[in-house]
Amino acid sequence: MVKSRFLWLIVGLLFYFNTQITAQVSYQRLVNAQSDHNNWLTYSGTYSGHRFSPLSDINTETVKQLVPKWVYQVKIPGIVETTPIVVDGVMYLTEPPSNVTALDAETGRTLWRWTRPMPDDLIIIGFPRVNRGVAVLDDRVYVATLDGYLVALDASSGDVRWETHVADNALAHSLTLAPLAIDGKVVVGISGGEAGIRGFIDAYDAETGELAWRTWTIPKPGEPGAETWGGSSSMHGAGATWLTGSYDPELDLLYWGIGNPGPDWNGDVRPGDNLYTSGIMALEGKTGKMRWHFQATPHDTHDWDSNQIPVLVDADWEGQPRKLLLNANRNAFYYVLDRETGEFLHGTPYAKQTWAEGLNATGRPITIPGMEPSYEGTLVWPSLQGATNWFSPSYSPLNRTFYVSVREMSAIYYKTDVEYEEGRPYMGGGEQRLDGDDAQGWVYALDALTGKKQWEFRLHSPPWSGVLSTAGNLVFGASNEGNFFALDATSGEALWSFYFGAGARTNPMSFKQKGDQYVVFSGGNSVYVFGLAN
Repeated sequence: MVKSRFLWLIVGLLFYFNTQITAQVSYQRLVNAQSDHNNWLTYSGTYSGHRFSPLSDINTETVKQLVPKWVYQVKIPGIVETTPIVVDGVMYLTEPPSNVTALDAETGRTLWRWTRPMPDDLIIIGFPRVNRGVAVLDDRVYVATLDGYLVALDASSGDVRWETHVADNALAHSLTLAPLAIDGKVVVGISGGEAGIRGFIDAYDAETGELAWRTWTIPKPGEPGAETWGGSSSMHGAGATWLTGSYDPELDLLYWGIGNPGPDWNGDVRPGDNLYTSGIMALEGKTGKMRWHFQATPHDTHDWDSNQIPVLVDADWEGQPRKLLLNANRNAFYYVLDRETGEFLHGTPYAKQTWAEGLNATGRPITIPGMEPSYEGTLVWPSLQGATNWFSPSYSPLNRTFYVSVREMSAIYYKTDVEYEEGRPYMGGGEQRLDGDDAQGWVYALDALTGKKQWEFRLHSPPWSGVLSTAGNLVFGASNEGNFFALDATSGEALWSFYFGAGARTNPMSFKQKGDQYVVFSGGNSVYVFGLAN
């Protein structure tokens, strides 16, 4: 009897120590994430935004053996757009509306769960109740919430370390992005552009939650750039920063996509280019000081924000090594910029568009007259959801190819009169998108330096999910109809698929646990983890 009890004590202690979470993700570990093949440490995998896995056990030969290993169902039904973080055998993910769960990455067993109660009078204008993931730094997990808070959780227990109020939800501010952790700071952006907020990017002290710096995306009257707005219109000019940026540790520069100006479809009340909306800002990580900006769509009246993930690549450009930034923009143009200076190097359409003849030498669009929204309605490609949207592209450093999910779809844009009212929709019009046979979905493979299409894979409808490329020469993606698939990264040939029969609105990722590679994707209200059949 004593021996039996002793044996069970030993078994219990072994179980206890084998399930303790000892996450220690230093800043240096995040800097070197591209060499950490087993884990997925940031929203995009690395600071560079590549969403590329260097794992190759799952490849063009073995992918046919891919099967579900475990499935996790979220506890509150909703739209699941999270990209899980995996650290040393533990998976951290967000669930609707702003909850965090830690799972055993090998089995899916719940280790802890943190629930964020939402107020009954929560204000959400212009976007769904979503959360796209967490950030990790040292022994903490960071989550941004729909009600306007940034919260630091203990990685081992889920206990709250600190909580900071970022912005007032009563004024329609909200947070839907995955934070980005850099050296001693956690960086977040804000949602709420369709309510006429004034956008910003914040950095908070990772230890205390104190505000380190705030950079406004729109100048107020009297500041540089205010001349690109009419009167005091910039004070409600939107410029939301609702998706995670990228970071160059060597340059200490953050690259953040900026949302559309407000009101969305009536530009009469905001004459001018409306800086710094619908573009990219490069900010110093230590201070938040803007180093440069590039505006893809001046005076945007079609809701083509530039929140798409900036992809950072080092490559030769015209015979000289350059630090580049690649961006497949919502406005249907593909851009190559110098990420040290913001200089425009190259741009070309990558999807159907009818609003611009092209780009001039500085990257400014040469607009076609008569394509603005009107009271009667104006047909334009692309629709307000854009040629692509929030879902991530992927860059493979092995073949220097840029992969992107593409929406080819038009809309009739309408303009209406509008006045700003605090905490209310501030849109100035709307659109009637044209579905059916004219709406198409694709995965495109583009030459990273030229934007030239190398291959295309057609989908049944315009997609809402991103792609992942891997060292196994694969590209993973999904269709709206619930088909998760793997393509040959060189040819675009379909090699494998799994039908989960539910909407797909997320980005794939991959990790390795105890020698086995896994691929993760969310469908409907479930998170699927795939591995090779034993």
